[in-house]
Amino acid sequence: MKKRIGILTYRGEKGFVEPGFLRLLVREGEKMGCEIFLFGPQDVYLNAKAIKGYTPDVTGWKSNWYAWPDIVIDRYRYYPVPKHTKYLTFRKQSWFRYANSRFANKFAVHQVLEQEPELRKWLPQTLSYSRAALSIMLAHHRVIYLKPTNGTGGRSILRIESKPTGYELHGRTKTKKKIVEKLNSFSALSQRLEQWMRQEKSGNEQFFLQQGLELGLVPGRTVDARLLAQKDGTGNWRLTGMAIRMGTRQSSTSNLHSGGKAIPTGSFLTEHFGLKMARQIIRECREVALRTVARIEQHFGQMMEFGIDLGIDVHGNVWLIEMNPKPGREIFRQLGQKKQYLEAVRRPLEYALYLLDAEQKWQFS
Repeated sequence: MKKRIGILTYRGEKGFVEPGFLRLLVREGEKMGCEIFLFGPQDVYLNAKAIKGYTPDVTGWKSNWYAWPDIVIDRYRYYPVPKHTKYLTFRKQSWFRYANSRFANKFAVHQVLEQEPELRKWLPQTLSYSRAALSIMLAHHRVIYLKPTNGTGGRSILRIESKPTGYELHGRTKTKKKIVEKLNSFSALSQRLEQWMRQEKSGNEQFFLQQGLELGLVPGRTVDARLLAQKDGTGNWRLTGMAIRMGTRQSSTSNLHSGGKAIPTGSFLTEHFGLKMARQIIRECREVALRTVARIEQHFGQMMEFGIDLGIDVHGNVWLIEMNPKPGREIFRQLGQKKQYLEAVRRPLEYALYLLDAEQKWQFS
């Protein structure tokens, strides 16, 4: 009997948000012998125990009725309220078995990791926003960032740099509008940041301050590393791939969908640090990733995959910037790494099937 996998995602009036990836995910699931479909929270009919699911066809998406899935992969990424509020209410229900647990916001995750002595050395200083915290951070760091707890895609983030004549701000609004501003006093800065938070926040979202890192290996551009850690068909964590991301000129982030580009890790690091140090940095990045996902799972429950953003500063130090539990795979496509891209698509399905097989073995043992 075919295993039935549901993919929970956002379905709006214009369809699905990441259609190319979702099409491939469904098709790979079908190749693996699964019955697989996409659905949004609005497609669940609890009384009838039925779901209106979607699969790709030649013209777009076709709908059909499906029985309750054996397992659900949660691919619903962050959206502004009220859409996200409805999703959270839906997700808190115990209607399905999920392959991936719910995750916390960025600041809460940082607080958890900060309690782990072995991870602390990789964490940039981070404080919840207040004027006192702003003063402390500016006293210790030339560059700091103001970030929303739930932001995605580099939106609503401000880069704040201390200058001899005041402060310079670089950022991108939630509507992707770039901003560059200069302010001449701490009072003007704090007022502007508080205005920004009122304008950019979604619902009860909070903001935090984070130490700026010297990530300018390429002058005028933000550079970081993205690692994709995933569970495989044996239930173990694997590193599917790693690449360098370089942001557009004067951008405060390196995100690909904000215009950033992907670069092969080995050649980039060797060019800037030499072969021996490049290898050491890559080993450390892998260590940070695997140690962090292990600790995260201890605190938040069963996880499936993470996109892990690591800063590599001009001195070769590695920093853990943030973790995304519903990462993209576009970085592998940009690099032409078809094998890694396909592996990155298939691994969540392999892990979901592993969980179902393990449950079946336990029931009959």
